[in-house]
Amino acid sequence: MSFAVPPYRIETERLVVRCWDPGEAPLLKEAIDESLEHLRPWMSWAQDEPQPLDVKVELLRRFRGRFDLGEEFVYGIFDMDESNVVGGTGLHRRVGDDAFEIGYWIRTGRTREGLATEATAALTRVAFEVCGADRVEIRVDPANTASAGIPRKLGYRQEATLRRRLPWSDGSGPRDVVVFMLFADELASTPCAEVAVAAFDAVGERLL
Repeated sequence: MSFAVPPYRIETERLVVRCWDPGEAPLLKEAIDESLEHLRPWMSWAQDEPQPLDVKVELLRRFRGRFDLGEEFVYGIFDMDESNVVGGTGLHRRVGDDAFEIGYWIRTGRTREGLATEATAALTRVAFEVCGADRVEIRVDPANTASAGIPRKLGYRQEATLRRRLPWSDGSGPRDVVVFMLFADELASTPCAEVAVAAFDAVGERLL
């Protein structure tokens, strides 16, 4: 896929969505540690939590390194003053050369505020309008009705349920996954097109 590099920083009405810095490992650890009961049923990586702070530092170093190399684009979701981690998201390249997959999680205590919907709408616009993707996918566990509600609100179409496709690290075997999809020529007719977004590159130049 020949695409423009995703923004380093995205601002919405209530959020800053940006690439991680390793120095933010304590904020990330705090958000994850307090949210484990909420995250473990749905996030395979949460089965290996809690992890020591030094492990989180190395994780964020890898996230930032792969972002800078144009390989993978993992973002933190922050409050507007950037003092608290609200959750995480990303534009993942694992679904094809002309596409991104968006994933997301929100910390305990900040759910039911529409923050994942707001961040996902912004990333959808970025994927199409800045990066030039042809399609964006969102994949969720069929039982995760809250997570599945987000692409439905944003105008994505449910394409399929793929059996035994979602890897799981607790030994229970792969889970089914529901695939939602949106194509570039469908963006204008969705609520995503209406969300307020400002996006900036690595030197602060505005892209959107």
